[in-house]
Amino acid sequence: MGACTPRDAKSDVVKALRPLTAQDTVRGQYEGYRDVAGVSPTSTVETFVAVRLAADTWRWEGVPIAIRAGKCLPVTASEVSLRFHRPPQNVFGLAPFASSNTLRFRIWPETEIGLSVAGKRPGAAFEAQIEDLVFSQHPGSDMRPYDRLIGAALTGERWLFARQDTVEAAWEVVDPVLGDVVPVRPYTRGTWGPKEADGLLPEGETWNDPHG
Repeated sequence: MGACTPRDAKSDVVKALRPLTAQDTVRGQYEGYRDVAGVSPTSTVETFVAVRLAADTWRWEGVPIAIRAGKCLPVTASEVSLRFHRPPQNVFGLAPFASSNTLRFRIWPETEIGLSVAGKRPGAAFEAQIEDLVFSQHPGSDMRPYDRLIGAALTGERWLFARQDTVEAAWEVVDPVLGDVVPVRPYTRGTWGPKEADGLLPEGETWNDPHG
């Protein structure tokens, strides 16, 4: 049995994702989009989407996966945020007990790895305070993602591209919600999208809002 390559692992993860449903998807369109030159006044093309995914594997069983992307949001950035489970008991009596530790990977426009840790605020009171620990931070490259892909295609670097089976599996995930299966919700430019997207998160959770 051969070794598992990164492309094999990516394919396995995508194949484990459950197909999306209308209840797992929110589409949005920023107000004023239909006034853009060349856009139909009755366009239902989305400029925002938020989805709730689940992976049918033992490792990710019960772990919600939420993704959102859109245009005209407050910040243009690509981040992955992993929020850890809260401990079952509030051992130190910190209040409020709603904070959880988060590992963050910022991919663009700069690269950064950070850990947000909930600890005790200095002083006599038992209150929680979030501290951000940045492990690595580098300025973003002048090369945009599509420039990198074009360069990789010209030099034959296949590792940046998905395999055929991975692409087909990804289409199976999104195919049930393509077209106008999900209505388009309006949102104001400079906001984080339609408020309906908050309903995709577990109770008490919030989206990770990247900093500028």
